[in-house]
Amino acid sequence: MAVSRLAFDAVTKEFPGVRALSNVSFDVAPGEIHALLGENGAGKSTLLKILSGVYRPTSGVVRIDGEDFHFRKPEDARRAGVAMIHQELQQVPHLTVAQNMFLGHSITRFGGLLVNRSEQERRAGEALAMIDPSIDPAAPISSLRVAQRQVVEIARALLDRAKLIAMDEPTSSLTPSEFVRLAEIIRKLSESGVSIIYVSHKMDEVFGLCERASVMRDGKMVGLVDLKTTEPRQVIAMMVGRELAKEDHRGYATPDVSVDVRHLTTDRVRDITFSLHKGEVLGVAGLVGSGRTELLRALAGADRLTSGEIMVNGAPLKLDGPRSAIAAGIGLLPEERKREGIIPGRSVTMNMALPSLPAFSTSGVIRHRRIASTAETLLKRVNLRPFLLDRPIRLFSGGNQQKAIIARWLAAGSRILLFDEPTRGIDIGAKSEIYRLIEDLAAEGHSIIVVSSELPEVIRVSDRVLVMRDGAIAAELSRAELTEEIIVSHAVGKPAALSDKQELHHV
Repeated sequence: MAVSRLAFDAVTKEFPGVRALSNVSFDVAPGEIHALLGENGAGKSTLLKILSGVYRPTSGVVRIDGEDFHFRKPEDARRAGVAMIHQELQQVPHLTVAQNMFLGHSITRFGGLLVNRSEQERRAGEALAMIDPSIDPAAPISSLRVAQRQVVEIARALLDRAKLIAMDEPTSSLTPSEFVRLAEIIRKLSESGVSIIYVSHKMDEVFGLCERASVMRDGKMVGLVDLKTTEPRQVIAMMVGRELAKEDHRGYATPDVSVDVRHLTTDRVRDITFSLHKGEVLGVAGLVGSGRTELLRALAGADRLTSGEIMVNGAPLKLDGPRSAIAAGIGLLPEERKREGIIPGRSVTMNMALPSLPAFSTSGVIRHRRIASTAETLLKRVNLRPFLLDRPIRLFSGGNQQKAIIARWLAAGSRILLFDEPTRGIDIGAKSEIYRLIEDLAAEGHSIIVVSSELPEVIRVSDRVLVMRDGAIAAELSRAELTEEIIVSHAVGKPAALSDKQELHHV
């Protein structure tokens, strides 16, 4: 019987007062692409930190190619042939590609006095040539697209002769077309004998790429499944502990117009005209770079208008910046949640209260009891989990961070909500909750715009969809017209064709 490339044998990890992992066991074969699935908080990250030498298990064994290992630090795991590619890439922006690839183990000369940059660039170039020769080893890493930076991390693993690569949400910031390229690289690695542990919340990726999946819930293994003979709904039920109800779209749009946009133009969008109704969810689709995010930023006062006008509830809106948009009842959930949406070290309560601090103040003194009371009501409403209001927001999952940002705009009294990629990087159970929140808010009369790169998501939540192309609106589609093929045809500017599946990967 072939020896497993990796085996977790009864791995348990305890922190003070918390058992994060309990007797986790599964194996990965040489050259296998193995999915590790579970909701946020299921224990996946803890397990990968044990594999990569960041944590030591309380009990149990990590076995590689039949040999027991007890990693004391990440360097031990690297020497054993383990590489970890994090969701948040571990790179230094001002260094070159080659310098990033040799971080921590530079090639030196003259007895270690000088770094041998030319040799580093030569070896980095050899590793990159195996997967993407277009990347220049001497280029600053900051000049690369996210997808190219992912490739650099993979090439770095190849430099270290990694035989096992763990990828944590590798496509959370990639376009679908970039995923297609990444999938080709992963399959090539698999064919060469490298084993891959693939962590993702995107079931289409998992089923299209992986052979088997280990499913975790609450720190325990709940099953090992053959993805060729298992339905996605079965895997999802294992992850969340229940069958997710099928959710049909329910519309709450009224004839009343809340936002009227006429000929809006900025540096990135041009001549945008549309209306948004009370109770309506308006989807915005298009290629990456088509102007979707820039449209929301313009409406939120983050980007300057060069011409055009915005009417809110019939009154002209003069946008001098985000404050004037907030005062008009407009709230933005930004695409870059961690960079633009939260203050990581502050509590979830204070993050919720940020735009409303004047309302929580008397004579310039912040009334913390008033904030706490509002936070308890609103964060309970959005089902924050765990319900720890003083906990720093960075310690919550992505889905719960999104819930806190939604609560922020409810606290501010915002009636016009702009959601930019609202479910990017969050698990399936949290996605379902976000969809329910959007629907509930629409039922209460809020006006909502949703930008998403996931076409099923756009179709799921929207009453109408605007399709953007080259910074302009290419089409406005009614609910009855919403199919992936029709959206794609307008996004790429060509007639829809049911057989033209490749184009779907570019939206």
